Amino acid sequence: MMARKVVITGLGATTPIGGDVPTLWENALKGVSGAATLEDDWVKEYDLPVTFAARASVQPAEVLSRPETKRMDPSTQFAVIASREAWADSGLNKEEIDQNKLAVAFATGIGGVWTLLNAWDTLREKGPRRVLPMTVPMLMPNGPAAAVSLDLGAAGGAHTPVSACASGTEAMHVGLELIRSGKADVVMVGGAEAAIHPMPMAAFASMHALSRRNDDPTKASRPYDVDRDGFVMGEGAGALVLESEEHALARGARIYAELAGSSVTSDAHHITAPDPEGSGATRALKAAMYDGRIQPEDVVHVNAHATSTPVGDAPEYTALKNALGDQLENVWVSATKSQMGHLLGASGAVESVLCALAVYHRTTPVTINLDNQDPAIPLKVVTGAPQALRAEGTIVALNNSFGFGGHNAVVAIRSV
Repeated sequence: MMARKVVITGLGATTPIGGDVPTLWENALKGVSGAATLEDDWVKEYDLPVTFAARASVQPAEVLSRPETKRMDPSTQFAVIASREAWADSGLNKEEIDQNKLAVAFATGIGGVWTLLNAWDTLREKGPRRVLPMTVPMLMPNGPAAAVSLDLGAAGGAHTPVSACASGTEAMHVGLELIRSGKADVVMVGGAEAAIHPMPMAAFASMHALSRRNDDPTKASRPYDVDRDGFVMGEGAGALVLESEEHALARGARIYAELAGSSVTSDAHHITAPDPEGSGATRALKAAMYDGRIQPEDVVHVNAHATSTPVGDAPEYTALKNALGDQLENVWVSATKSQMGHLLGASGAVESVLCALAVYHRTTPVTINLDNQDPAIPLKVVTGAPQALRAEGTIVALNNSFGFGGHNAVVAIRSV
């Protein structure tokens, strides 16, 4: 459905390499790592096999009021911080828009895990009367979407895609369809995650998904490198304001890019392992391009899912090759999880922010720690320094996100 063109007019983020979008972008171009050894007592208490992660560079308590932090899970806190920045960046005024045509699509992969597990500890140690009354609204996966909706006064619906590490990108897909259908004029989309907690850390380590480079955290996330051994846990949120083009033009908004196309597919292959042939990811890439009327030669940049796991990186290359053919040789690929770790349900939203900035500035973020590229993944990866994208004409960047359960989500972002 191409009845209404959808554009991106506001960006927000809080991440391990920047507590706001300008800092995120600056460090993404420099190749800064957000990974570091964890100093929390629980790391030694539980004798965790992985002792590092990529924490948000600005913690919510530094930004939000004390009452806000007490009534929101950390994942929701990140969502509110990112969405407030995106809203301010868009220049929108809540009093001047139709609140019934303002919607929210804010995703998470895990939800309020800190609230849930802390409440369980309280129940066991102190009894049911000491469990906080706000526990359920704080732990529920729709907590971030609900909080953002309340903060904005968005009455056009608050949606919560929960599709593991594809969640943030799927929120982009939901927002695009809401505006195209005419159900909304403006949608705040994004994803948030706060899972640097001993239980998820132990669980991901148990399934050998996390890197074990405890002695060198900044070098641990190594997408496409022959020595990659798993991802680095990250946290934070990304948010984007989507608007119908006519709504944005009518108010004289600054437009970063067009959200030209999107797609969601599923592998139906395995609960954690990607389809080794990349068939579901291929279908998602082709469908997003078809949805946006995009030809392979229009694509100049990909922000890849590229988690740095031994089994995950190669199928994405296969899918890109299947979808783009020979044009893939001309496409600059950035694997930004090498810098900020894997933000799970927030990763697709943050990486969409980076894609929007890449087409807006016509330059790419960099990939770090790629010392010895896997010959089975012969992508043109951006290393060392940012790469300038095509200076003239329309360009397109693709953002890929794939998640446990076989979830695949792709968005195509086009220059304006």
